[in-house]
Amino acid sequence: MATPYSVLRLEEAPSTQDLARARYAGRPVLVVADRQTEGRGRFGNLWESAPRAMAASLALQLPAEGRRAVLSLIAGIAASRVLGDSFGLKWPNDVMSGEEKVGGILVEASGDLAVVGFGLNLWWPEAPIGIGAVHRDDPGVSEAGRTAELWAGELLVMVSESPWPQGEYRDRCVTLGRRLTWQPDGSGLAIDVAADGSLVVETDRGVIALRSGAVAHVRREAD
Repeated sequence: MATPYSVLRLEEAPSTQDLARARYAGRPVLVVADRQTEGRGRFGNLWESAPRAMAASLALQLPAEGRRAVLSLIAGIAASRVLGDSFGLKWPNDVMSGEEKVGGILVEASGDLAVVGFGLNLWWPEAPIGIGAVHRDDPGVSEAGRTAELWAGELLVMVSESPWPQGEYRDRCVTLGRRLTWQPDGSGLAIDVAADGSLVVETDRGVIALRSGAVAHVRREAD
């Protein structure tokens, strides 16, 4: 059974992450907005969103130690379950449609609190190169709330399950099997996602494990 949670639905918010954190009082709270004025992505990067977008943040008690490192991956699985099998996951925090990024996951933790953010482009008729959206036509104002609540429900179930669905993440991970480069000077072939959520990469110097906190950028090398 899914954990009960409260929902705050807004047209606009400075940051759904900050609002969810402020409203948390021992019970999960989901904040959903159509747009943010101070939205942020991983490493503090600004988050650019579509004309029809969803910004969702779920504040919850920080999961047990074994779940903390994989929380962003679990959130990605929840997103792909809601969106459908045609959407993949780029390790560690992007939601993809083919080669186009349609959404991203952001996890912020402090003390015993975790805030999991999910930004999603619902419709973007003239998106920048490399960016996509879930729908070809405008799905309307209700789609953000519907999608966010489905995602939150999936996520809350999975954070309490053991073990986490590592095999499902592998199946949905578009990073595996690709030659990658990462900052500052690494390169190799992505071969697996480990039980602790790290990306296993085969390099000229042997097999190594990359952890999301140490990787500022991962991209596909030119074919």
